[in-house]
Amino acid sequence: MSMREAYEQKLDAQLREWQARIDALKARAERASAEQKVEYYEQIETLRTKQDDLQDKLTELRQAGEGAWQDIKVGADLAWKDVQDAFSRAAEKFK
Repeated sequence: MSMREAYEQKLDAQLREWQARIDALKARAERASAEQKVEYYEQIETLRTKQDDLQDKLTELRQAGEGAWQDIKVGADLAWKDVQDAFSRAAEKFK
């Protein structure tokens, strides 16, 4: 397996994990008070947007030629960090 394939698999697995965490947040939001629901859904929307950005980078990566994938990887790494940071903030907010 090439580095590129391993990286794509790693991103794909992480996206699935984050989707499960978003689903868990949605379940918590359903049990929350009306005021908290608003906060949960705002966070969920932010997370989904950032997750979608990373999914777009993964799609770009899969479509890129061998020479360009390293450049796209840089952007994907930044998007990955952005999603991780958003999940950390959400976790802190809803402890």
